[in-house]
Order: sequence, then C-alpha cells, then structure tokens
Amino acid sequence: MKKFGTAVILAGGKSTRMGFDKQFLRINERRLIDNLRRKLSKLFDEIIVVTNKSEYYLGFTDKITKDIIVGKGPLSGIHAGLSVASSQYVYFVACDMPNINLDYIEYMKGELKNLEVKACITKYGEWIEPFNAFYSKDMIKDIEEHLLSNKKSVNSLLYKLTVYYIEEERAREFSSNWDMFLNLNTKDELNDFLKAQNSKKLR
Repeated sequence: MKKFGTAVILAGGKSTRMGFDKQFLRINERRLIDNLRRKLSKLFDEIIVVTNKSEYYLGFTDKITKDIIVGKGPLSGIHAGLSVASSQYVYFVACDMPNINLDYIEYMKGELKNLEVKACITKYGEWIEPFNAFYSKDMIKDIEEHLLSNKKSVNSLLYKLTVYYIEEERAREFSSNWDMFLNLNTKDELNDFLKAQNSKKLR
C-alpha cells in the first residue's frame, strides 16, 4: 500500500448556519467542491467525497461514499473516508474550506515520510485544526471504539493517540493569515470571502 495518494473531501454536516447545503457553495459561478477536486488532483491519485447525498454527484469520476456509522459528526466522515482509501495516510479537507495550500500539503507529507503516527495535525495555540490534515488508516479501529462509546469529538480522540503536531509558528510560514484553515460557515463569512476575492482581482 502506498503511503500517500488519497484525499478526502467531507461533504456532510447540517449547514444550519449557512441556510443552505454547503455542498452547493459556489465561488465565481463554480461549485466550491469542484474547485477542491481540481486542486487536489494535482497531488493525489484518488479523490473521495464522503456524502450522505450521493445523488448530488451523478457523473462524478471520483469515488463517492457515505458514512458507515451514521449520525456521529465529522468523525463518521473521517471513518468512512479512511475505510475506502487506498493509501496509508489520507488527506482530509471539508467542502466549505476554499483555500487549498498545495505547498503545505507537500510539507506535511515530507514531515510524515519517515514517521509512523496516527495523524498529522496543525496546532492553533493550544487548539488544533482537525482538517487540512492527514489521518492514517490505522485509526479506523480507534474511531470505531470512540464512536461506539458515544463520543463524537475529534479532539478528544486525537489526544489519546500518537499524533505529529505542527506548531502554529511553522504553519504560518505557509499561511500567515491562517486562511488555509478558513471555513465558510455562514452567509456573512461567504460574502466576506467573495468580497476579498473580488478585491484581489481589481488590484
């Protein structure tokens, strides 16, 4: 099995704060998830979309899968993605994260190259960023035990495992304003992002 090769886009979630399903997010008339797939295909042989609405993806050439353990939040999606991935380490991003940083992904791969850990996660002060991250297929059993014991938190699981953490200071060398971890959770955040994009074009 290859050490790297698979990227997963998590397209679940209730999208209650956005007011519409974030799988339909559009940036400059193009669906955000299509932009993510296009960018990730530059570094990964296999792209997997985890969604419980597979009807949105008719005609996709990428692999589409759904939660195996349903209703347990993001960990359900991570579990589903790892279960069907063809590489040992799998890159994960959410469908509402518009700023893929290919250089940082390559950096994480380089850091993991000679390690045997369950995940590679970036720190934000004392907090962690669970996406724009790598997880190992060796986590599958850990996730199952965590979820079946009625625990849903990604963070509480990671704290129990062998994880390689990248410190905030190092990560900011790739993204000084931290935008590679931006989530578009509300319409206001989406509008602010679109305004920033348009202002860049006008410069």
